[in-house]
Order: sequence, then C-alpha cells, then structure tokens
Amino acid sequence: MSDLRSTRLKLLELFTDVNCNMDMMKNAMDAYLSLLQGFISSLDGTTQENKLRFIQNFKWTDTLQGNVASAQQDAIFDLVSMEFNIALWHTKYASRLAGKEDITVDEAKDVHRSLRNAAGIFKHIKEGEVSRLVTAPEKGKDLESRVLDTYIIQCQAEAQEVTIARAIELKHNSGLIAALANETANFYQKADHTLTTLDPTYTAKWRKYLQLKNSFYLAYAYCYNGQTLLASDKCGEAIRSLQEAEKYYSKAEALCKEYGQTKGPGSTAKPSEHLFFRKLGTYIRNTLEKCQRENGFIYFQKVPQEAPQLELKANYGLVEPQSFELPALSSQWSQDVYAAFDITKGPKDDKAKDKKEEEVKPVKEPDLKPQKDTGCLIS
Repeated sequence: MSDLRSTRLKLLELFTDVNCNMDMMKNAMDAYLSLLQGFISSLDGTTQENKLRFIQNFKWTDTLQGNVASAQQDAIFDLVSMEFNIALWHTKYASRLAGKEDITVDEAKDVHRSLRNAAGIFKHIKEGEVSRLVTAPEKGKDLESRVLDTYIIQCQAEAQEVTIARAIELKHNSGLIAALANETANFYQKADHTLTTLDPTYTAKWRKYLQLKNSFYLAYAYCYNGQTLLASDKCGEAIRSLQEAEKYYSKAEALCKEYGQTKGPGSTAKPSEHLFFRKLGTYIRNTLEKCQRENGFIYFQKVPQEAPQLELKANYGLVEPQSFELPALSSQWSQDVYAAFDITKGPKDDKAKDKKEEEVKPVKEPDLKPQKDTGCLIS
C-alpha cells in the first residue's frame, strides 16, 4: 500500500510540474497504474471479483461542476479518473509547447502527438473503462459519454490545427489546406452539437469556444477554396467563396467577444489576439481584392449569388486518436502478496456508493501563458 500511495502522489505532483514532459508522465503513469491493477485484476486464478477493489475510498472533482468532489469506494473509479486527468495533462502540455518562442519542428510534432495521445486516452475511457464502474457517471460529469466525446473530437480538431499551420508554412496545395480546414471546422461543429443536451450553466462557455473555432476554420476553408477556384480560372466563384470567408471571419470575431463575456468553468483563451487569427482576416481581404481586380481586367465573370458548396474531403493529414493500452500488472504483485491482504481490517462502507463530499480546494496549475504567438490556436 505504501508503494501505491507514493506512486500515486508522484503522478499527482507531475500534473502541476511545469518541467514534466511526455516521457516523465508515461513513466509515472505506468508505475501507478501497474500497481493499481493489483486492486482490480483477478490475482487468485479465479474469475471472482478482486477482493481489494472496494477497500479504498477515492475522491475526484469534475472539470465542469466546480470543486465539490464525488467519492466512490472503487479502485476502477480512481483508474478512470486518473486516466482522465492524464489525458487533460496532455492537452495542457500541448498548449504549453505550442506557446513556446521559436517552436521547433520536433516540438510541433510533440504538440500533435500529445493531442493524439489525449484523444486516445479519452476514447479508451469511454469505450473500455466507464462500463466497468458500479456507479454510472451522472449527467455532465467528466466520465459521462457526451463530455468524453466532446474532448475526443476537440483533441482531434486541435491536432489538425497543427497540420494546417504546417501545411500553410510549407505552402502546400490550397485545395489540401481548404479540405483540412473544412474537416477541422466539421470537428468543432460536431463537438459543439455533442454538448447541446447538457446544462448550459456548465457548457455555454465551452460551446462558444467550439463555435468560434468552427467559424474560424470555415473562413479558412472558403478562403483557400477561393484560391483553388482562381487557379482554375473560376474568378467569379472565387470571389463568392472569399466573400463567404469574410462572413465567417466576421462571425468568428463576434463569437470571440461573446466567448470572452460568457461565464463558465475553465480559463479564457483569447484567440482574436493571436497572430494566426489576425493574419487570416488580412489574407482574406487581400485575396478578395486581388480576385476582384483580376475579374475587372481579365475574366469579367458573374459572381454567383449562392456560395459554393464545400464538398471537400481531405485525403491526407486527418487525425485519429492514438491507441492507448494500460501497462501490464506490476511484478510486485503475486498470488501470495494478494492472499496476504486481510480486508476484514480495512474500512467498512457500502461499496461503490457515490457520495457528495465537502468542497475541495483546487490545485494551483502552472502558468501556461504563451511566450509569443505561434501558428496554431490550441488553448
């Protein structure tokens, strides 16, 4: 039990350690979860429930619902709650890396990998762990399927932001960039729709963020689609596509203000202040003016009333969650060690009953403010 406590404490400490990297997190995670599995897996050669699963009470708060903790006397509750917070750490680590000054290509790859890792862990929790809990998660709790789905989709979308920034930097084909931006906008729309049936007291701010990201990447998609159309000598359609880009960019600007004024859990990002955001507005205007000049001198094409349909599918750069597997059972466990535990001396309680606990003081997170702006909007 002392090893379990010490490895758990070490893992919790790393959540707020600004010097922690992915390798350190994985080592600490494997150390604790491999020991914790001795309280979950069958160790006596039978199919019976592990006798140690319900001897310890665990308390966790939720990201959306304040500092009032829920408690379950169930080792699986601690397993999935710890996995959830490891996934959250990966999103925050990606944010910290993305905000570094003079971010390198390798660091950009780590941002991408960390977000894929987060998506994979959230997916593993949803598909492989939550159903094992005796007490099902309540509506709007971290382990509830809609919350997990939203995190999965948002992580995929934010990883694709890295891909888009890289494609723009390397001046890839405008059709590919438009398709990736359209797919990313669709991710954000899907994530927003996933939250529609949850209490807006907790989700309104999150939804505003997802909505502004959806509008921003639709603006990107229409902008680069306009470039593709111009390259095909479809100047009139290009102008209409860029006008649609302007519309969605203005909508994103308005949503940025609404997002900043909306109250809710979590810190407030300021995407409208990012260079990546501001540059798009200038780029749309300059490209539209260029198309209008070309149309007035060369093409003389009629500008359609209806915006072109974005039936764009990206063949490259799409992000899938990274597969996640639990570490193997620690070698410290054996049938003899398991048999030596006398659960009659442990705390007695109604197993797996969800309890409302007193308010828990929030853990102070490290300051993750970006040192300078970068090519992605992860927050």
